[in-house]
Amino acid sequence: MAQNINPEYEGSATHTKQSEEALTKSQDNHAVTKRLQKELMVLMMSGEKGVSAFPEGENLFTWVATIAGPQGTVYDGYKFKLSINFPHSYPYSPPLVKVTSPCFHPNIDLHGNICLDMLKDKWSAVYDVRTVLLSLQSLLAEPNTESPLNPLAAELWHDQSGYRSYLLQNFPVEGGKQLTSTTSK
Repeated sequence: MAQNINPEYEGSATHTKQSEEALTKSQDNHAVTKRLQKELMVLMMSGEKGVSAFPEGENLFTWVATIAGPQGTVYDGYKFKLSINFPHSYPYSPPLVKVTSPCFHPNIDLHGNICLDMLKDKWSAVYDVRTVLLSLQSLLAEPNTESPLNPLAAELWHDQSGYRSYLLQNFPVEGGKQLTSTTSK
């Protein structure tokens, strides 16, 4: 038996559902934007030494960050550039963080991918950009050599003077800043 359904009404329901979804997404983006603006201000006002991050251009969902190698470690004098991409579900989903400058580290591969549980399954909405950057800076000094992305770095890590020599030979520091070319040797 045929049903008597007004096609305009049925289309209207679909249109209304699409409008509601668009409104929800817009509200979510607005909430994420507000959160990112707040995090930027907190980071700028914190005076945190050795870490910085700013939006790349006008896009608040893509940031460029810098981490200085911790003093007294093999990375002392190095600076690392990172890219941070925030999903529209942030802070309930972690940002995608990659090292964009050359980095030889047990938990960072040649493509800049980072093995850090807080950026994956241990992510919490209470974390912010500052927390992520400080955790990455800490990871430089205390890698997890049991779960390496770079097996050679993990193997060399146990001899800190040899590790530092390898770094200086293959990833030279110039004027206190690491060379930022993206070609690896």
